[in-house]
Amino acid sequence: MTTIELVQGDITDQTVDAIVNAANSSLLGGGGVDGAIHRRGGPAVLEDCRRLRAGHYGKGLPTGRAVSTTAGELDARWVIHTVGPVFSREEDRSALLASCYRESLRVADELGARTVAFPAVSAGIYGWPLDDAARIALETVRGTDTSVDEVRFVLFDEQAYNAFAKQAG
Repeated sequence: MTTIELVQGDITDQTVDAIVNAANSSLLGGGGVDGAIHRRGGPAVLEDCRRLRAGHYGKGLPTGRAVSTTAGELDARWVIHTVGPVFSREEDRSALLASCYRESLRVADELGARTVAFPAVSAGIYGWPLDDAARIALETVRGTDTSVDEVRFVLFDEQAYNAFAKQAG
């Protein structure tokens, strides 16, 4: 049974087997969580991402998919990069957001990771409403068969933490 923990803080400060990065499809860094993970992880994370782009992911990582790299200077063994969908009022993209969590857990299982830290995927610059992002994240993690012992949602501010706490019950 997977334990779910909520933490308010900086995901780059976590000591876990794998940190999930809310990446953009280029895998080459960006703003928000993505930029913070690349800065804190150092050049080794970017080097691995460049290798992925030079190989199987030449056109970038598709939305809803996940892939792993080294964690570089982070206090983790791996970074699992996943590309969340941009929120749309015209199109239901919730299945893609759920896929980010399922695919990240699948990659974690392949790696043998027992502890995984997730951000609130798509709830930042991609505009997903926090309450709905929290509901999808928690329902998906609870409903996914995984060998991960602990999933830690690391939420950057009080608003995100409260949204997840409300959905967690």
